[in-house]
Amino acid sequence: MLPPRLVLYHKQSTSGRTRFLRLPAGLVAFGALPKLSVVVDEAETNASVRPHPAAALRDAEEKLGLPAGALAADTEFHAEIDTPEGRVPVILAAFTSTDPPFAAVEALGGRFIPLTEIFGSHPTEVELLRRAYETILG
Repeated sequence: MLPPRLVLYHKQSTSGRTRFLRLPAGLVAFGALPKLSVVVDEAETNASVRPHPAAALRDAEEKLGLPAGALAADTEFHAEIDTPEGRVPVILAAFTSTDPPFAAVEALGGRFIPLTEIFGSHPTEVELLRRAYETILG
């Protein structure tokens, strides 16, 4: 199994407003998905082999210039992407701060977007965010 990728979001604690991180390469951090990528059907994912999210979260925090603990994994979310190179696990993680870290994200050319702004994105990203949103809503 290949190293995990991340779907990152911020949910406002007072209003419930949810926004996803969009970086220049797309909605899945960090780097563009291969064109032939597809989300694996949930029934076909390998539930017994999941990477521990700690290393991926710490790596993301470092890339974003954020302190340790700035991201928390949502362990209810399980997804994999089938790519020409092999299967890639996807981790859903939330920013733990009260407000989104706008400055850190803007420094990387990214921004936070609502779910309504994902259309026109890679179909695999759209499907991942649809599943992520369902998980976030509970």
